[in-house]
Amino acid sequence: MATTAILAAPSTGSVQKPDDEWRAVLSPEQFRVLREKGTEARFKGEYNKLYDEGTYACAGCATPLYKSTTKFDSGCGWPAFFDAIPGAIKQTLEPDGRRVEITCAKCDGHLGHVFKGEGFPTPKDERHCVNSVSLKFNSSETSS
Repeated sequence: MATTAILAAPSTGSVQKPDDEWRAVLSPEQFRVLREKGTEARFKGEYNKLYDEGTYACAGCATPLYKSTTKFDSGCGWPAFFDAIPGAIKQTLEPDGRRVEITCAKCDGHLGHVFKGEGFPTPKDERHCVNSVSLKFNSSETSS
């Protein structure tokens, strides 16, 4: 049985579209990851080694998900964050009970997985392992 938790207050509204509409606005790789729960190749993602100041939003619906101040180098090959923007993501225990999937709280797009208790020296001992293709980076410089 899957268990779902929304971190803090849920975002208002939701984005629901049929697959043909998602295919029209997402690249094939974004559709595979966000809508079909795929995983991009390790160390290949655009944002794996990006540490510029800004915000990471959902590539599907543009909801802000993570601040760059919560990003860290975990060495896993995907962007890693120790915390999300309150209410931005949902955590769901997968049916096998081994992993916790993280999805956008607004459009249910698959982001990746969260792992806890790995011993990283971050304010919260957890790693949100996120596919770059699920994200769109918005630089602080462009929003000022």
